[in-house]
Amino acid sequence: MIRQTALDDLTTLLGQRATRSKSELDQHGRSETHFPLMPPEMVVYPETTAEVSAILRLCAAHGIPVVGYGAGTSLEGQAQSPHGGVCVDFRLMNRVLQINAADMDVVVQPGLTREALNEALRATGLFFPVDPGANASLGGMASTRASGTTAVRYGTMRDNVLGLEVVLADGRIIRTGTRARKTAAGYDLTALFVGAEGTLGLITEMTLRLHGQPEATAAAICGFADMTDAVAAVIDTIQLGLPMARIEFIDAASVAAVNAWSGTDIPLQPHLMVEFHGSDAGVREQVETFGEIVADHGGTGFDWATRPEDRRALWAMRHNAYYAIKASRPGAMAIVTDICVPISRLADAVKQTQADIDASGIAGPILGHVGDGNFHAILLYDQAEPAQEETAKALSHRMVTRALEMGGTATGEHGIGLGKLDYMQAEHGQAWDVMQTLKMALDPANIMNPGKMLRQDT
Repeated sequence: MIRQTALDDLTTLLGQRATRSKSELDQHGRSETHFPLMPPEMVVYPETTAEVSAILRLCAAHGIPVVGYGAGTSLEGQAQSPHGGVCVDFRLMNRVLQINAADMDVVVQPGLTREALNEALRATGLFFPVDPGANASLGGMASTRASGTTAVRYGTMRDNVLGLEVVLADGRIIRTGTRARKTAAGYDLTALFVGAEGTLGLITEMTLRLHGQPEATAAAICGFADMTDAVAAVIDTIQLGLPMARIEFIDAASVAAVNAWSGTDIPLQPHLMVEFHGSDAGVREQVETFGEIVADHGGTGFDWATRPEDRRALWAMRHNAYYAIKASRPGAMAIVTDICVPISRLADAVKQTQADIDASGIAGPILGHVGDGNFHAILLYDQAEPAQEETAKALSHRMVTRALEMGGTATGEHGIGLGKLDYMQAEHGQAWDVMQTLKMALDPANIMNPGKMLRQDT
């Protein structure tokens, strides 16, 4: 009864921007991957930080779980509601608040998507570089510490968030960081909330670092006889210090799926996709050097694209690879793996993963941001065949175990959510206990995205 009264109070506060429509509840309870439907009891659409604060004060008073929601593109169940409660959808808080071109930063609301931000920046000569593929919300990207294709040059969200406005579980509004490019004042609370997946508070405003649009850009794709040669070319490129803006890997199975999805005719072999940014002379030199590395490793079909429309087509093909792979097995469910290892162990990790998949009897195309040691296997299984699901989960487990043994991580960019909870103890040891302590200090009633990232019994 108390819970129902609290939900009624939220309706009074927000009017039609609070809904219990089944279609909207279900929409906010779905995942992009294999997690079952977990809907909230109510979805709310705040327009201001003050409203977010009021929502959290009301939910805290009645012990109601709160889950933040951006574009819903997370892959580890971060935005689902396993304990019901209230889903706070930030789609109406989607404005660019301040562009500071001289200082190369911008202040935005969390519901703004990365593509919308870059559209707003077009006339400034600046851009926001973090590109996870999906047109994700910037608040969601910060909450999962997202990265993507350009992280090898421009860094992840960790490197590009200067400051935050955050509403805590009790409704307090705090600011972290400043617009200064460095500080030695106190704990780095910005870094604490970037990657916290909404378990410590809700981000309501962000100050982001911007970068200058490069004078010249060149992108290319090239094929290799096997993935070992392709990965070796990546390692040599990195060790040589060549400043790549992107360097992506797709295996032959991924190429087949992309060809069917996009109508392309890329040869059915492993490929690297690369892009360089800089001055005209610098990019020409980088292209030449990379071409020599590729030739040394038997690369073929070296095809450069300098026209913007050709580059967009190339990267759209890569960004749509997940959907192309899912479409290659109609009706299949996907477990998306996300390991990251030290560059020196990358070739071994990819080779051993491929061997495991080949022996498993299920499909598992491999692709990823190999420039920073991060790659994914999209493990496809028939939902009507429990044995296939168990095989996929066993493959995923083996990949994570191998990554940890190599000094890597269970997740390079997708985050923990519900899917990677079982590996937190193995990866962090007693540091996971410290995370629990921080959680309880900021959210003692455990209303902020409960069941994610931390122990289930917390």
